[in-house]
Amino acid sequence: MKDLLEKIESIRIEDYTYSLEDERIAKFPIEPRDASKLLIYRKGNISEAIFRDLPNHLEEKSMLVYNNTKVIHARLFFHKETGARIEVFCLEPLTPADYAQNFQSTESCEWLCMIGNLKKWKKEKLERELSVNGKQIQLTAEKLATENKAHRIRFTWHDLDPVANGDKLLFGDLLEAAGQLPIPPYLNRATEASDEITYQTVFSKIEGSVAAPTAGLHFTPEVLSAIDQKNILRTEVTLHVGAGTFQPVLSEQIADHVMHSEFISVDRSFLLTLIHHIGHITAVGTTSVRTLESLYWFGYKLIKSPEIHPDEWTLDQWYAYKQMTAIEKSPHNINVDAKDALKAIVRYLDQNGIEVFTASTRLLIAPGFRFHLVNAMLTNFHQPNSTLLLLVSAFLGGDEWKKIYDYALSHQFRFLSYGDSSLLVP
Repeated sequence: MKDLLEKIESIRIEDYTYSLEDERIAKFPIEPRDASKLLIYRKGNISEAIFRDLPNHLEEKSMLVYNNTKVIHARLFFHKETGARIEVFCLEPLTPADYAQNFQSTESCEWLCMIGNLKKWKKEKLERELSVNGKQIQLTAEKLATENKAHRIRFTWHDLDPVANGDKLLFGDLLEAAGQLPIPPYLNRATEASDEITYQTVFSKIEGSVAAPTAGLHFTPEVLSAIDQKNILRTEVTLHVGAGTFQPVLSEQIADHVMHSEFISVDRSFLLTLIHHIGHITAVGTTSVRTLESLYWFGYKLIKSPEIHPDEWTLDQWYAYKQMTAIEKSPHNINVDAKDALKAIVRYLDQNGIEVFTASTRLLIAPGFRFHLVNAMLTNFHQPNSTLLLLVSAFLGGDEWKKIYDYALSHQFRFLSYGDSSLLVP
């Protein structure tokens, strides 16, 4: 008889697909944002509303958690003397590894990147001259190593007239000026000026994502105000969305799928608030879900191994299932309450004089996963054969996701990043 981990690993992605025609994919958002459609699934029943009515469908005195990450201008383009165009797509910082420190770099930094037109980039350095904040800058990209289909790229830059122009340029400013906002590939169009506004949430502020937390795109200041009036607590987490969010599962079984890593950051006060609202938590988007459920397992790790080193603040994609399998097999293994897990992180912060908990997660949430913190979820309609669809299925149980997607397809809901959304309450 298979144990839980074996059952999870043997899930076939072909069981999590559906037919999505291109005309069902929203190429641009509805204006205004909160005029989009909202599917409401509550304990097996489906109904419709307009997104601006969301506050009327949320539990009073509950807690709403959304992702405040901001999409960066992650796509940089270089032209060789031959005319060939090379795209360097910045995925995550390597040196410095901290996003804020990397954006503050003044001479060089390194990123993990995807490369477009890679065959045209041999061993030479790529160079580009550009104007940033009144400065003439030369930007250089050097390919250092290949890491699992991505590449370690060193960027260096210098002012062509340093004496006349004073202060050195920060990499964050350079990226903002020279890079391009990366809209999803399935939109099959170029980035337009309107995307600079519509592909950011109204609460985006912490730079680092290469994709928007799309469930948050429907919010307007008016909707947020209405939520406040209902005594629903609004709180923020930071999870920088990686390009892996668009990556379909190409293997037959998810055992062979490598989950992408994403950076998360939450402060101590948020953790304390979370503890007091357990049982009444609505997550805005799969990124918030992933952050919250990862926090539980980080707390679990601390309780199991109190002497954990800061370098070990990473969560493997199978960690949760290995622990759940161990608990299933033996009652002597630790089964940790959600409050205790969060309190363990707070104690860790206090003992080390830290206010903000940062970590990276590769948690894969698939059918069979046990949710510890999220009670309701707001999310868009996701691609077939995706880990995001696995997450929705895990949250609802059984084949309930099929009922929702069949309804959405037959009732003219718009799909994917700029599409409509759903409120899911199992």
